[in-house]
Amino acid sequence: MKDRIVLAYSGGLDTSVAIGWIADATGAEVIAVAVDVGQGGESLETVRQRALGCGAVEAYVADARDEFANEYCVPTLKANGLYQGHYPLVSAISRPVIVKHLVKAAREFGATTVAHGCTGKGNDQVRFEVGIQTLGPDLKCIAPVRDLALTRDKAIAYAEEKQLPIVTTKKNPYSIDQNVWGRAVETGYLEDIWNAPTKDIYDYTASPEFPPAPDEVTITFEQGVPTALDGVALSPLQVIQELNRRAGAQGVGRIDVVEDRLVGIKSREIYEAPGAMALITAHKHLEDVTIEREHARFKATVGQRWSELVYDGQWFSPLKRALDGFIEDSQQYVSGDIRMTLHGGQAIVNGRRSDTSLYDFSLATYDTGDTFDQSSAKGFIDIWGMASKVASGRDQRVAGE
Repeated sequence: MKDRIVLAYSGGLDTSVAIGWIADATGAEVIAVAVDVGQGGESLETVRQRALGCGAVEAYVADARDEFANEYCVPTLKANGLYQGHYPLVSAISRPVIVKHLVKAAREFGATTVAHGCTGKGNDQVRFEVGIQTLGPDLKCIAPVRDLALTRDKAIAYAEEKQLPIVTTKKNPYSIDQNVWGRAVETGYLEDIWNAPTKDIYDYTASPEFPPAPDEVTITFEQGVPTALDGVALSPLQVIQELNRRAGAQGVGRIDVVEDRLVGIKSREIYEAPGAMALITAHKHLEDVTIEREHARFKATVGQRWSELVYDGQWFSPLKRALDGFIEDSQQYVSGDIRMTLHGGQAIVNGRRSDTSLYDFSLATYDTGDTFDQSSAKGFIDIWGMASKVASGRDQRVAGE
């Protein structure tokens, strides 16, 4: 019996060609695995049939949209996950769920190796292979582009020679990855970091220059999970999809950043994440109302470290799992409604209400009914500033000697 290799299959040129390329190079049978994480485009059955038409002996397809939203997007939202303060981890959080299905397929079809379409310069090779090593430590990994010299020009020539059923073989100047949490665009014209993005780069968002009328939306959260829009109960996936549509129409969620890749190089990236950025903004504002000050300050530090771990392909690591526990506990009282206006590229919060709020009107007001004891303030200030006062006195004494 021939060896079997499971290939992470997108349905595009490179992974379609990789089916035959891997078979020719290794003599193994190839099982194509396509995972729907809300990337849109063709139906899973169309993708499956193409894989079979390109020579796969089996084609496994998984509708993981709800799984991705519930188990990957929602934890990212709870962490307010933004790598380097900008990037909402669009690609990084999709790799673990894809890995989960790759390993599952390898077990089901008796494969010994898992293949992916990443290059040797990017983050995704690390995310895929570290995840596979963790969930399937007995499995080997190969990358046709990196390990078997499958370049773009060779892929086009191979597709034409074999007359593979691929929609197009024209070279796209950009590398694009997308799912329901957002869209990532890189390479080509964007590699000169002085070049401004052109309009053709964007797909999830309309130009914010000439927006439609402002769109006011109320987002309901229960323990950090978005559960409704404008009072209509929805699943997390439905909330993300609807906010992608509404915030995207207003140009919300466009990000242009030069980030630090795990492999040690800086890379210019364009992201579109209208739903994700609207939700993270709303969630942060609800946390401001419901999480105690010191707890909130420390959670911001935890969220930053969590984001770095996930970006670096450590979704399944012990440290990330431990931070998950802290973040989950922090969400106990993060319930309520956030009202925000979507307009002209911005998502601006203008109302918040919560039954678990720490905001006390009688303490905050400056009008009649104020219950704050202002006479306590002077003594508090004396004690709070004591250490600095003593140190300053020491500095002045030493400087005068």
